[in-house]
Amino acid sequence: MTSRAWSIGLHDAADEVFWAAKLNLLWTIFSLAGGVILGVGPATVAAYTVARRHALGESFSVWPAFVTAYRREFGRGNVLVLPLAGVTVLLITNYFYFASMGSAASAPRLTTAAALIALAVIAAHLLPMAVHYDLRTRDYLPKASLFALTRPAASVLLLFVLIAVGYAVAMFPFLAVVAVGGWIQLDTWLCLRLFAENEARRKTKGIS
Repeated sequence: MTSRAWSIGLHDAADEVFWAAKLNLLWTIFSLAGGVILGVGPATVAAYTVARRHALGESFSVWPAFVTAYRREFGRGNVLVLPLAGVTVLLITNYFYFASMGSAASAPRLTTAAALIALAVIAAHLLPMAVHYDLRTRDYLPKASLFALTRPAASVLLLFVLIAVGYAVAMFPFLAVVAVGGWIQLDTWLCLRLFAENEARRKTKGIS
């Protein structure tokens, strides 16, 4: 690879890191603007909305695009994200409770861990799906669950990326400034390709 190619690649990588940091900052600001509980849902859906546009190569001003998406998705964002967040908190609380009981609670602890993994994989499909497909809000969860179940390789890939992001932040805490934005962008980029592959397969088989 020539030095020019290296320079272009480094510049592109720096741009993506800066984008992830910007997305992370916007997500944080607007989550706090809604008092966290009512802000994290629309902020998350807004972040996935602009991440999709970025992944598709669109040129746009991120701040007004994020604000517009946040306002538009305020209700739907809370309906989609708050139940996921609530169940996640409940499962994590249960996991540590069972872990504190030692080997006597190994079975419920492992069951809770499995439920957390399943929830993470479903959410990883659901949120990009929510900004890519125009469905009724109640239809996203069953469709994301089915997609995750019927494409185990893709689900394992998304889970691996999520774990890698979490591990990187645990090892290098300063990466927290890009963690959420980086995960959202990676998740969106991967899912858009998975969705396109699925649509091409369905078209080939003549499925509407």
